[in-house]
Amino acid sequence: MNELVGRVAIVTGGDGAIGGAIIERLRSGGTNALSLDTKDGAGIHCDVTDDTSVSQAVGRIESESGRLDVAVHAAGISRDAVVWKLGVDEWDRIQAVNLRGAFLLIRHSVPLMRKSGGGRIILIGSINGSRGKYGTSAYSASKSGLLGLSRTVSREVGRFGITVNVVEPGWVRTPLTEALDDRWRDEAVAETQLGELVEPSDIAAMVAFLSGPDGRRITGQILRVDAGQCIG
Repeated sequence: MNELVGRVAIVTGGDGAIGGAIIERLRSGGTNALSLDTKDGAGIHCDVTDDTSVSQAVGRIESESGRLDVAVHAAGISRDAVVWKLGVDEWDRIQAVNLRGAFLLIRHSVPLMRKSGGGRIILIGSINGSRGKYGTSAYSASKSGLLGLSRTVSREVGRFGITVNVVEPGWVRTPLTEALDDRWRDEAVAETQLGELVEPSDIAAMVAFLSGPDGRRITGQILRVDAGQCIG
């Protein structure tokens, strides 16, 4: 983990279970990892749906650190409803946080990463962005959008030494998912090949790998951390 010493990272949604685990893992390796979140007490207050807010957050990183090595988009929201019962405002809000937020983070991170001599962009997707799931049209569409975004941007920025990848978790054990009805959790476990669910630390480990030197030749890829749920 000392391979991450001296790097600077930003993580949107750093106040959440997955984002928080990513920050903790990167910091344990010596990275100066900062949260971008709207909640009070966040490292840097930032609304990922607002272009000016993201620009100012990245600008602050540049003024304080002079470089940016890793940008992780872990912010995400969902609303379960069949498509004919899903409100337009709900659809728009999910796209704004999950997909527009990723675009804005990339848009403002790339110029600073170019000045820094390279970087790693990691988007936290979902296996439901690849396979779909009943009642998650907005969420699945937004996560699927990350795939096209990452593969296109990886072609655009590769020559600058910047990699772009998507990490696709399966069902992750968080306070939010643990509060759901047991039958949904049991169904997710039954879909896995390993008979267990993914922990936030598992996602963080993949992000740390992609952020380090061993991930330098990986770009434009989907890396699933789902205990085999997607093929279940």
